[in-house]
Amino acid sequence: MTPIVDLRGKRGLIAGVANDRSIAAGCAAAMRQAGADLALTYLNEKAEPHVRPVAEAVGADLMLPCDVRIPGQLEKVFSEIEAQWGRLDFLLHSIAFAPREDLHTGVINCSADGFAMAMDVSCHSFIRMARLATPLMTNGGSLMTVSFYGAERVVENYNLMGPVKAALESSVRYIAAELGERGIHAHAISAGTVKTRAASGIDRFDELMDEVRARTPARRLVTIEEIGRIAAFLASDAGMPLSGSVVFADNGFHTIA
Repeated sequence: MTPIVDLRGKRGLIAGVANDRSIAAGCAAAMRQAGADLALTYLNEKAEPHVRPVAEAVGADLMLPCDVRIPGQLEKVFSEIEAQWGRLDFLLHSIAFAPREDLHTGVINCSADGFAMAMDVSCHSFIRMARLATPLMTNGGSLMTVSFYGAERVVENYNLMGPVKAALESSVRYIAAELGERGIHAHAISAGTVKTRAASGIDRFDELMDEVRARTPARRLVTIEEIGRIAAFLASDAGMPLSGSVVFADNGFHTIA
């Protein structure tokens, strides 16, 4: 009997793996378990030793550097995928960044340059990836990105990343509408609070985790493994009726006022 989440024969790109505790790593593990062939990206040489064990654990066919701020690096990733595979079935974008000084101040005090950088790295890079992936998704596909509840409601200390993630979620809806006729689906996974390297840059993040845990119906935080299973479902044929939605993987935290 074919499992509901079956990625055998599918090839996917996981962009933004930081280490074995990152959301992207949890997604890569779940997708590999479902049978997918994977390509992974990492930020730079400093990050490479932390990402290589993840790539080895999932048997990644490709492990490529990708700093979306460096001209040409993202395009090179997709050129390598085209040369190696000739096609792409799904993409997970798990990249976000804001300058520390802009992240640790209120929205009205963030600089124009800092806001623009956060928007470019955290949002527009997903749009760029969608554009580059589309020619490779000849049989349709799934485009996924990672968001957070701070896009919908004000979360203390999330600051400028709230508007940035709101723009990301809106971009998902427009991309889904534009690419639907090609059989390409777009999803935003609104992940619950997870102690990742990227999240540690948020001021008083441990306090945020405690608050989220207390307000979550299950009284526990979501894990990267659980988020990964949601991503694997969205990448599979079973997830194809869904598109343009924000899918919450937060143990119900978003339902509590």
